[in-house]
Amino acid sequence: MTPFGVLSDRPLGHPPPPRRTLVLASNTLGARLLRRKPVSTLIAESEGREGPPAGAPEEGGRSGIHLRRSIGLWQLSAIGIGATIGTGIFFVLNSAVPSAGPAVILSFVIAAVTAGLTALCYAEMASAIPVSGSSYSYAYATLGEGVAFGVGICLLMEYGVSASAIAVSWAEYLNKFFDLAFGFRIPEVIAGAPDETHWFNLPALLLVAMVCFLLIRGVSESVKVNTAMVAVKILILLLFIGVALTGFHSGNLTPFMPLGIGGVQVAASSIFFSFIGLDAVSTAGEEVKDPRRTLPRAIIISLVVVTVLYILVALAGIGAQPWQKFDGQEAGLAQILQDITGQSWPAILFAIGAIVSIFSITLVVIYGQTRILYSMGRDGMLPKRFAELSPRTGTPVWNTIVVGLGVGVLAAFVPLARLADITSLGTLIAFSVVSIGVIVLRRTQPDLPRGFRVPGYPVVPLASVGFCVYLITGLHADTFMAGGAALVVAVVVYFGYSIKHSKLERAGERADAGSKVG
Repeated sequence: MTPFGVLSDRPLGHPPPPRRTLVLASNTLGARLLRRKPVSTLIAESEGREGPPAGAPEEGGRSGIHLRRSIGLWQLSAIGIGATIGTGIFFVLNSAVPSAGPAVILSFVIAAVTAGLTALCYAEMASAIPVSGSSYSYAYATLGEGVAFGVGICLLMEYGVSASAIAVSWAEYLNKFFDLAFGFRIPEVIAGAPDETHWFNLPALLLVAMVCFLLIRGVSESVKVNTAMVAVKILILLLFIGVALTGFHSGNLTPFMPLGIGGVQVAASSIFFSFIGLDAVSTAGEEVKDPRRTLPRAIIISLVVVTVLYILVALAGIGAQPWQKFDGQEAGLAQILQDITGQSWPAILFAIGAIVSIFSITLVVIYGQTRILYSMGRDGMLPKRFAELSPRTGTPVWNTIVVGLGVGVLAAFVPLARLADITSLGTLIAFSVVSIGVIVLRRTQPDLPRGFRVPGYPVVPLASVGFCVYLITGLHADTFMAGGAALVVAVVVYFGYSIKHSKLERAGERADAGSKVG
């Protein structure tokens, strides 16, 4: 195998030409878009073993500092659970239930089945390519640079918008807690995205700032805080399920599908962004101990815990309150507890849990976005400064500050209703690419070591793609306009910067120069 992962047909005993395989047809646009980064190179870079080609000068940004492997199985599982539980429960019910009625329970099942099929594909890819970058890195190794860059932009949009959407809801539960516990509320004008009654969302800005500060301090501290918060949110959701079931009325489930199967599809599509946690697990690939075993296990554990809790909370919530009341309801689950018990303490407790939970989700999602930017910067697809790490903490400080500013602006000034569907689109595209990547990698590198293999191959990856496409078709039209705008940005950035600064492009130029000299 040549340095660029292409099988060589040279006679035995003849030395290989210097890095010629990649660039034989690299002058054509198609070849440059389809060039793939070898898995061996991805792994070598993640372990600090990849240096410049022989005779080439050391490139800027390679200071010998690398992400540190400090995350174990349960901490990684908590990352997946922390990035997933909460986004689809604490506030999305308020928008999903009016779309589907009681049948929103089916919407959660459809979303969970899609996520389950994709999780199996993620588990195989993560065990075969245990690096940061998630589906961006997987696409670079299987589908080529052009697709990888497009996926990277989708991921950045997905993570950035998701973190913003989650941060927006923090003000709701913060206000609910202040109201119940102390009898006052944050002024409306600074507690929501701009509309008739709001100027901007100050609590969302504060949340993003606190999260970025913690991430800059170090990954080890961040995952410990996240693990504790995940334990709190699971206990709070179990409390909700227990109390809500005491007020369960079967009549609230009829008519079960008042808005038809189309409403179920629309709700499932909007809910799906909450399963972003499965992708978040794989962004930690370079900071996980024993990644080939730990990554797939954490993905499966996260999926099982999240799916069970999602369906139970949705069932208990719908049974405890007529579905029409969810529309526009602020801090809905806390309000359900207050209505059932007639007391404020369960709602106060739940509001505290929601505040902690939303902090945890925002922490993990912003963490995932910084690691994708890190991977793209290291590959030369974005300025190398995105790949710079602090010598003291081993974290991408400048990268994290940039992400914090972007997420903070979105959270403070963009309405929540537009954010969730945009995130679902990015998530579904990324999930589809991972599923296709499993098939490609099985065909191109069947002997590559894998800590996990998708059962029922190739049916499971194909079914995963099919379910993702089904959910994509259920998104609102304006979501595709936002996706189209992101695609335009991707094209401009790729052809204006990335295609010329890609490390594979530079390696090809060096190989061409070397061959001419020779």
